[in-house]
Amino acid sequence: MRELAPQVLGILVRRYGQFDSCEDAVQEALLEAAVQWPRDGQPDNPKAWLVTVATRRLTDLWRADSARRRREEAGFVETVAPAADSDRPGDRDDTLTLLYLCCHPALSPASQVALTLRAVGGLTTAEIARAFLVPEATMAQRISRAKQRIKATGSAFQLPPEPDREDRLQVVLQVLYLIFNEGYTATSGPDLQRGDLTLEAMRLTRLVHRLLPHDGEVCGLLALMLFTNARRAARSTPDGSLVPLAEQNRALWDSAAIAEGARLITSSLATSALGPYQVQAAIAALHCEAEKASATDWPQILALYQVLERIAPNPMVTLNHAVAVAMVHGPSAGLDQLASVQEALKGHHRLDAVRAHLLELAGDAPAARDAYLLAARRTTSLPERRYLESRAAQVCS
Repeated sequence: MRELAPQVLGILVRRYGQFDSCEDAVQEALLEAAVQWPRDGQPDNPKAWLVTVATRRLTDLWRADSARRRREEAGFVETVAPAADSDRPGDRDDTLTLLYLCCHPALSPASQVALTLRAVGGLTTAEIARAFLVPEATMAQRISRAKQRIKATGSAFQLPPEPDREDRLQVVLQVLYLIFNEGYTATSGPDLQRGDLTLEAMRLTRLVHRLLPHDGEVCGLLALMLFTNARRAARSTPDGSLVPLAEQNRALWDSAAIAEGARLITSSLATSALGPYQVQAAIAALHCEAEKASATDWPQILALYQVLERIAPNPMVTLNHAVAVAMVHGPSAGLDQLASVQEALKGHHRLDAVRAHLLELAGDAPAARDAYLLAARRTTSLPERRYLESRAAQVCS
């Protein structure tokens, strides 16, 4: 049902508009399916069943609205019923159009993420609120405002014009990337990872890849997720403590996911223009290919970070670039590299953590300890805080 939900919602929005009413109707249909299908059996055409039931619910919603009763009575039969007859539910998949709508540039990134998880991912408002550690009422307001904002823009339910499509696709991919990252390393709370968000981001990215199989950046993002998620089982101990990449048991890595990612990125690099997700996937591939940490091809990783800084510069890329510089040219060179992001990342715990790591490599134990403790105070993730505090204790022991 989660796979069919965005397709059914896309059909209703394309036919009738009114995103918020259609979304409510689809949720009602999914609820009815959850009750009926286990009892009566799954229908031969589940998608058509959901479209039919959701359309009935939509009609009921409109009929219950006295302010719209006159318009409904005058025009609903003539304008809506023929559309339902002329467009069979199985004829097209509107999921990509729905993703574009949820990632409308008029919305904030937080609203884009929330609306995508609600409308395309099929997560409940309560589930999304729990994932981002906010009250359900707060998340409900965020989603409601996002729907109203889309309505206010007057956006039609259709793919963006060709000149704008690539830019809008990049917004979609960025939203999926944000969802994945929040699941892979939770920014706050007691858990290091939130597997439900990670897997949902991968499912949605696979869906986009199915719809756009030849897009290089879609391939790159999916490959990056596969490589990164392949290490999930080795990233923490049974008690939830963080295990850094260099210390992970690589026998626990998912070799099938790594192989799939390698096929994707190899094909993509050979046939598509180079983009930032492809470069990041290539870097992740080099980490996954190394049988042990000491065998990592750091010179090649450094070269790829230089490419990434050229095509998609941002402070986090520079931060990772500094680590690669340190691994190739020594920790002093890496520390020099950090100076360029000192202001942009001021107060960010990752800057302090990287500085601490490089100071430790340089042999400056007291300064490394202070930087680890500063990073620990600034992070809102409990597993990261515990790890950083343990590093601070070990570096001077």
